[in-house]
Amino acid sequence: MTHPFMENLSAELAIVGIATLRYQFPYMEQRRRVPDPPAVLTATVVAAAQAAQQAAPDLPLLAGGKSMGGRMTSQAATRQPQAVALDGVRGLVFFGFPLHPPNRPSTKRADYLASVTIRMYFLQGMRDTLADLHLLRPICTNLGSRPTLHIIESADHSFHVLKSSKKTDAEVLRELAQTTAAWAHKIQKQ
Repeated sequence: MTHPFMENLSAELAIVGIATLRYQFPYMEQRRRVPDPPAVLTATVVAAAQAAQQAAPDLPLLAGGKSMGGRMTSQAATRQPQAVALDGVRGLVFFGFPLHPPNRPSTKRADYLASVTIRMYFLQGMRDTLADLHLLRPICTNLGSRPTLHIIESADHSFHVLKSSKKTDAEVLRELAQTTAAWAHKIQKQ
């Protein structure tokens, strides 16, 4: 949660009026390299969402994360009963959804997304080696009106851009925040 990307993204989101609650998975807090089992990861997501709801009950609640954090959030959204899992969450935001391992295109990690019943916002870099866009685009199409896919030209999984893009990483962070705010505003009206 203290990674410069997360801190900078949180600051950009604050500028556009989106408060954030950053948290650690237990394995990160304990400085272990191996992630916790999925049940622990999704329980952590649920606890964080509940803490956010308690801390700011009058604010619309989105849940999500960067890479695995976003994937675990989407898995938590499929837990039953839904009312207990991510109660009050209006949408999920994925900053670099890890569709497959690096440079090993597959769609298996997306099979459960059909069970997610709320809106989803995928922010993906065009050069993301963990999400082949030729695979992710049809997945989003098949999920109907729930997902929205926003592509960041020239960006990789960490949202670093090529110098030839004539954009800076700071401009990309601003785009991530601004488009997330616009999407959140849109789904609140629906």
